[in-house]
Amino acid sequence: MTNFGMLVFMLLPLVGNLYVFWHVWQIMPTPVWCKVLVILLMLAAFASLFLGMRGNEGLTLEQNSLLYKIGTSWLIILLYLFMLFLLLDVLRLVHMLPTGLLRDSWQGTLMVVGLMLVVFIYGNVHYHHKVRQPLELTTSKTIIKPLKVLMMSDLHLGYGNRRADFHQWVDKLNEEHADLILIAGDIIDSRLKPLEQEAVYEEFHRLNAPVVACLGNHEYYAGEPNSLQFFEKAGIRLLRDEVMEWDDLCIVGRDDRSNPRRKSLAELTAGIDRNKYIILMDHQPYELEKTEEQHIDFQLSGHTHYGQVWPISWITKRIYECAFGNYQRGNTRYYVSSGIGIWGGKFRIGTRSEYVVATLKGVEN
Repeated sequence: MTNFGMLVFMLLPLVGNLYVFWHVWQIMPTPVWCKVLVILLMLAAFASLFLGMRGNEGLTLEQNSLLYKIGTSWLIILLYLFMLFLLLDVLRLVHMLPTGLLRDSWQGTLMVVGLMLVVFIYGNVHYHHKVRQPLELTTSKTIIKPLKVLMMSDLHLGYGNRRADFHQWVDKLNEEHADLILIAGDIIDSRLKPLEQEAVYEEFHRLNAPVVACLGNHEYYAGEPNSLQFFEKAGIRLLRDEVMEWDDLCIVGRDDRSNPRRKSLAELTAGIDRNKYIILMDHQPYELEKTEEQHIDFQLSGHTHYGQVWPISWITKRIYECAFGNYQRGNTRYYVSSGIGIWGGKFRIGTRSEYVVATLKGVEN
């Protein structure tokens, strides 16, 4: 991202806050001291975003977690308040909404508060519902017996998704009695400290199938050496520009594109056993045509979160050839997961949290 792009990215939330603050001040039919208090609380929520993202050495795990959840949740709430007030302004300008509804109005205030509560209670409940996505994979290659492979991405374990959250996911995943678990990056959110404080690596040892993973961009944010140590303690087989054979599968794990020196896909797949069913894990779903060119059978990716909330999902659809779900190019199948976890505020609006249960079998099975 250019310096100008970074500046724009940093200014957008500030402009959004000012626009929302002004509307909140206008719409509330309360004394000035009450308006000031509400604006200060909103400012504190915005400040929590920056404090919670970096983690503070002088605060406890619970305090850092609270700051993280408040700050990242406010970012999403801010987006929806901005869109709502913008819509109300447009309706007012075309005389479809009385001006008085947006100025010193209990009716307008209760309408805005009510809509926000409905949207974000739904979004939180929807996030906690993990969708089980079945996927049938059939190949002409030799598969001696059908294989059940659990696939997921973007756990984002840390201040937002704590050990207690992951414990529940492990219980659900173990009910599948899979043969293998593949995780396509971003197991870690952005800080190792909360994972170390809660010994989250122990939860991975409860999984009743071997775990193979590749790196995501957030493992780099957390610090590459620390991330590698966590993977080792968790008993995760990390494929970092590596290939491994497992049963009738050949699993290729690419390093994340955060590493500018990672191998090309052509280099990585040179000399692999093409008679085996080839699965590629690549966290960010860019350049899907290169996977097809290398005659990979299946690619698992994540990263996009499908935008997490609407209308960001529309933006991800513009950025990626496939931003979510099942896809095919020639003889290559793809699945881009929206993630079992999430970055930031625990809201899914127009998207979902999911894990994939893939059944792989030969045509003769």
